[in-house]
Amino acid sequence: MSSMENQQPVAGNEGAVKPALSFLFFGKLSEVGIGDKIFRAVTGFFAFLILLLAVLTFVALFINSIPSIKAIGWKFLVSSEWDPIRQVFGAVPYVYGTLVSSFIALVIAVPLGLGIALFLTELAPMHLRAPVAFVVDILAAIPSVVYGLWGMFVLAPIMARYINPVMAKLIGAPFFVNTSIGLSFFSAGVILSIMILPTIISISRDVFEAVPNVYRESAKALGATDWETIQLSVLKSSKPGVVGAIMLGLGRALGETMAVTMVIGNNPQVTANLLAPGHSMAAVIANEFTEATGDVYLAALSEIGLLLMVITFFLNVGAHLLVWFTTRNYGRN
Repeated sequence: MSSMENQQPVAGNEGAVKPALSFLFFGKLSEVGIGDKIFRAVTGFFAFLILLLAVLTFVALFINSIPSIKAIGWKFLVSSEWDPIRQVFGAVPYVYGTLVSSFIALVIAVPLGLGIALFLTELAPMHLRAPVAFVVDILAAIPSVVYGLWGMFVLAPIMARYINPVMAKLIGAPFFVNTSIGLSFFSAGVILSIMILPTIISISRDVFEAVPNVYRESAKALGATDWETIQLSVLKSSKPGVVGAIMLGLGRALGETMAVTMVIGNNPQVTANLLAPGHSMAAVIANEFTEATGDVYLAALSEIGLLLMVITFFLNVGAHLLVWFTTRNYGRN
């Protein structure tokens, strides 16, 4: 009887022994820091995979571009002729079209984006901020091919019938010479401006909200108007972050493919007329890669992709550094 009484507490405490052992085991791990080291190593490995993916992408593009680099050399960056039959390739029209359409997008989107961001952070009533921000998020979620279809069937006819004649009359040559079609550099820039608006608005909002309220209160206490408060306390303090938001939007515009392909006209030419059809780096890759024959032809398209990756990489790195610099100064992650 006594032996049974002695065994019952042991059986009853069996469920409590395991947690105790577990606590002792993991307690020892925490004391020596093994658990923290394992967690840090795993998360660091995941971060390393992202860097490895970017490096491998760059290396793959460079290796595929070697035949073009050997056959064409630096002429690839200064020539405007693109003739796959004679194996002559020049990237100038595509670089020109990409930069021009992206610049037009910035000219349109930057004032609109900054204005909307300032309205949401400084002027809008609280009950309006959430709905407007929701609409901005919806714009960011729309696929680019949908923008392209809208540009082909809605924007292009409007441009050809109404916008192009007005721009040609108000500004005229050489930048606005009326054409009979709506597929042009200008149409591509308008589409891109709509697509990069959510990026500029979202980043600018974060930067404006990072400005301490004491700056605004100090300006108000000195008798500043709403515009003077925004100009002196918000815009002046957040200038690097705003530049970062603009650069991020530019990076999105440079890399856009489908929407630009559908509305730019796909005519490789260098012209000052913004109402004329053009081409872009992403568009030529999407249009011709599946039909490319020959090592040099494929390598030339890969070299365009490599050039586009280098441009967007440096733009995005600079943008992130500017945004980080601004938010760090105001104590915000």
